[in-house]
Amino acid sequence: MEISAVTLSRPRFCWRLRTRRVELGERTRLMAIVNLAAETGMPAAANAKFALGAAVEAVDSGADIVELGSAATRTGTQTVNAEQECARLLPVLEGLLQARPQALVAVDTWHAATAREAARAGAEILKDVSGMTWDMEMAETVARSGCGVVLMYARGRVRESLAQGAMSRDEVVSQVFAGLCESVAIAEAAGMEDERMVVDPGFGFGKRGAENFCLLAQLGRLHQLRLPLLVGLSRKGFLGDVVKPVQPAGLPRAEARRMATLAGNVTAVLSGAHILRVHDVQAAREAVAVADAVLEAAN
Repeated sequence: MEISAVTLSRPRFCWRLRTRRVELGERTRLMAIVNLAAETGMPAAANAKFALGAAVEAVDSGADIVELGSAATRTGTQTVNAEQECARLLPVLEGLLQARPQALVAVDTWHAATAREAARAGAEILKDVSGMTWDMEMAETVARSGCGVVLMYARGRVRESLAQGAMSRDEVVSQVFAGLCESVAIAEAAGMEDERMVVDPGFGFGKRGAENFCLLAQLGRLHQLRLPLLVGLSRKGFLGDVVKPVQPAGLPRAEARRMATLAGNVTAVLSGAHILRVHDVQAAREAVAVADAVLEAAN
């Protein structure tokens, strides 16, 4: 009996940023999440100090990229304007680059004004959850900045996500693919080269429960875009829902979703994800060390 091999592969790219280039594909890159949103419940000054400490720790712990986000994107949270975003974000961005000049910093925003100021302050990467579709000045702003860009597909604005209709297995990937194609076209029309782009399918954004698992199972199909893939699964609700029946009651949310996050991340890497967006850097480093070893052995 002939045994057919399972094909595991990840294409390689060179991602061009504002002042440097990053090789993608040889190993999984980790983007550490640092949350500056007011929803943390701390006073602004204390939140900024805590966030700066967390950002420095992420760099020292081995994160390849530190993502600073100053606006919550969960359903039901209040939106903030660019002025509020900048007030929260810029002091931490500047403090991090002063403390760790070599740090590679991404800023998560869909506001063109925030993106402009972040690039001026030293951000190398701009990540837009709307894929350049919520602020019509965003594409031109990013193009002029020279920054690398992460284009995400959100399937509706934050407050609309629960109102989105259900999707079949095949519709999930088709809609994500079409949405990312639209964002890439917008970016190209503004003058951005493909080597500056990374795409993110937007797990949990306008996609319900099992729809996210359909997307994860077919993640490899997105390689048809011929662009690097970023995946953000860390502590997502759909992961928590699937493990809840087999867990003891009363676990804190972060702990309850920790192992599910690691399992999801390994699955994503084996499907060809180049970058993982994570909360727990050390745990992610260990998980992707195994997944990367499997990919290396398969090629």
